[in-house]
Amino acid sequence: MNRFSFSRRTMMQAMAGAGLAAAISPALARKPAGAAKKKIGVALIGLGYYSRELLAPALQLTRHCRLAGIVTGSPEKIEPWQQKYGIADGNVYDYDNFDRIADNPDIDAVYVVLPNHLHKPFTERAAAAGKHVWCEKPMAMNADEAQAMIDACARNRVQLTIGYRMQHEPNTERIIGFARERPYGRIAGIRAEAGFKGFNDGWSDVWRLDPARGGGAMYDMGVYALNAARYTSGQEPIAVTATQEIHRPEIFRGVDETMRFRLEFPDETVADCVTSFGMNVNRLRADCENGWYELSPFQSYEGIQGRTSDGQQLDASLGATPHQQARQMDNDALAILHGTPPRVPGEEGLRDMRVVDAIFASARSGRRVEI
Repeated sequence: MNRFSFSRRTMMQAMAGAGLAAAISPALARKPAGAAKKKIGVALIGLGYYSRELLAPALQLTRHCRLAGIVTGSPEKIEPWQQKYGIADGNVYDYDNFDRIADNPDIDAVYVVLPNHLHKPFTERAAAAGKHVWCEKPMAMNADEAQAMIDACARNRVQLTIGYRMQHEPNTERIIGFARERPYGRIAGIRAEAGFKGFNDGWSDVWRLDPARGGGAMYDMGVYALNAARYTSGQEPIAVTATQEIHRPEIFRGVDETMRFRLEFPDETVADCVTSFGMNVNRLRADCENGWYELSPFQSYEGIQGRTSDGQQLDASLGATPHQQARQMDNDALAILHGTPPRVPGEEGLRDMRVVDAIFASARSGRRVEI
């Protein structure tokens, strides 16, 4: 079965076989009364750039969710956010009193927008509080953490969704459809490149240079290329060979500046991928037996566009930034409201983390690693 062809019935059967059906909330098994009128109240955990410049503005564009609360470790940020978005005093939390969110019916979902090493603990705390969890990518530091996050959400009967915004973007949806339909025949090779040149003077996100907090290009940008290779092929990789490069050792100490990795798939398709903090790359291409197709750029906040060998244009537009994020959050809110599986569940993030673990292992050993 193609990995993107699961129906809701198939997923529920699989969950039942794994003993997880009893762990899913009754609210997720049926559409609650009045769901069409309700909006999901969302609290953002972490008020850095992505929350401030993208998620909070996107929540003003959504139809099915709203910005209801904030969680921050920076007291000076609270008043400006309250003034701008009308957030009530009772919906403001810090990292110490966050668990009290369990008693707040105004907040239905928590969006974890923190450095990577904090994704697992705050997902577990949010789940224990009975709140649905939307977690930014990469899902976790490794596959074991990702599995623990899935288990915590299943145990507490809440949904877990990973913030892969590209899987909600219409041109990317076409690429995912091509993986099922194979309009150009068998896919022979994939090229996925995601990166930018950064971390010069004045760069603020210094945690992205800290290995203990999940820094480095592979965690930050590499999951775009990895996830794209997987959804373009429609398969799960069986092996990887990876190499790490550092061209500015004065900046990159203990984390990768560039990672190159080749994924091998069961049907002998290969995906050559690169991610970097040292060069500007943003392209996804599939070469097939009867043609090709590509997106360039494939993971920008807007302007995703592409073409095919037979002249099709892949240029559907959602609108200016942050419409991608708004569509993503609306889709995730509808999954909660309708009691249906989210488009990008925790299991999707776990699949990526298994490959990320193998990529790092291959880069360390210099050998091909089976997954």
